[in-house]
Amino acid sequence: MGKATVTHFPVGNGDMTLIQLGDERKTTILIDMCIRQGCDKPENGMCDVNEELRKRLPVNAKGRPYVDVFMLTHPDQDHCNGASENLHLGPLADYVDNPTEGKPKKILVKEMWSSPLIFRRASKNHTLCDDACAIQAEARRRVNLYKERRYFAEGDRIRVIGEDVKDENGKSKTDEILEIVSRVDDRFTAVNGAETGRIEMYVLAPLPPSDDEAEEDVLSKNNSSIIMRFWIKEYAYGADGCKLLTGGDAEVEIWERLRRKYELERQDQEPLQYDLLIAPHHCSWGVLSHDPAGTDSEVSPEARWALSQTRRGAIIVASSDPIDDDGDDPPCYDAKLEYEDIAKDAQGEFYCTGEHPNRQKPQPLEFLVTSNGPVAPARKAVAVTLAAAGAKPVLHGDG
Repeated sequence: MGKATVTHFPVGNGDMTLIQLGDERKTTILIDMCIRQGCDKPENGMCDVNEELRKRLPVNAKGRPYVDVFMLTHPDQDHCNGASENLHLGPLADYVDNPTEGKPKKILVKEMWSSPLIFRRASKNHTLCDDACAIQAEARRRVNLYKERRYFAEGDRIRVIGEDVKDENGKSKTDEILEIVSRVDDRFTAVNGAETGRIEMYVLAPLPPSDDEAEEDVLSKNNSSIIMRFWIKEYAYGADGCKLLTGGDAEVEIWERLRRKYELERQDQEPLQYDLLIAPHHCSWGVLSHDPAGTDSEVSPEARWALSQTRRGAIIVASSDPIDDDGDDPPCYDAKLEYEDIAKDAQGEFYCTGEHPNRQKPQPLEFLVTSNGPVAPARKAVAVTLAAAGAKPVLHGDG
């Protein structure tokens, strides 16, 4: 069996993360996509993340690259850029095996995970770019097929993460398809309909929507992001591993609500615990505070608590441009300082994808998953060697 990995791709102020399990099938989960135009041209100074992604993906018997799951946290362009050009969206029968010269084969998406935003019409809080429209149309196609058939054919599988808003009769569109809906606080372990014993997903958000206009302003597109805690195991049905927390662009109001729910109401912070955190909204100050970034800004203690549920050696990754003390937001320098303090308290570290291994030539930031958490890139080769020899890996934060 191989080793499980979590790879963060340098995509500027955007998100693209690949989870690859260590099972025989090398099960893959792609969280968001951001493949910018020109990233394949060295003169642009960007990492060719398209090539880097594809060389990590399995290929089926027909030579088609695929992911077992593509999860869109929310439909902003910096989370789905390049999806139409690089993902096969549509019936499997329409797949093009001989694309235009110079174009790679598109990536098959065996299963989609999407929020109920796919059911929403355009509004002031729900405007969509072309790539997001294409993903929304594909998600609806898959949902409608399931309604008709009540089973999934190859390439048609979908899981809806969260519940849709209820109408005046107390009904919602997700009520018709509860078999394929994972609601807040649900735990599930199947990936593309199969159990691997190597991963568990816990749904923290999107929070149930409201028909109250003021409340809906809070639950805007960013705050309708999927927040999910992945528990990735080194071995099948292992006792521990790497807990990865991802929250799209969810901002301060949502993290405050999660703190009130899990600390004050339930007195159970376990669902928020992590070894690896993708700093929400590309290290934006708006995740940690209601105030604009600046010297008079105050950090929300509730939001900071929610984002501070670290395990020993926890690592925080900002998927963003390089972070400078220049007033930009995102990424925000003050937010970086807060995350560095959180990681330091856990004897861990903070990384920025735009600065790894340097600003001139950023490359994918890949962590090896062990039974004791993620191993940082600099120690990965040592950990693999020790594991092969039957010794305990050197863990990030062990000193």
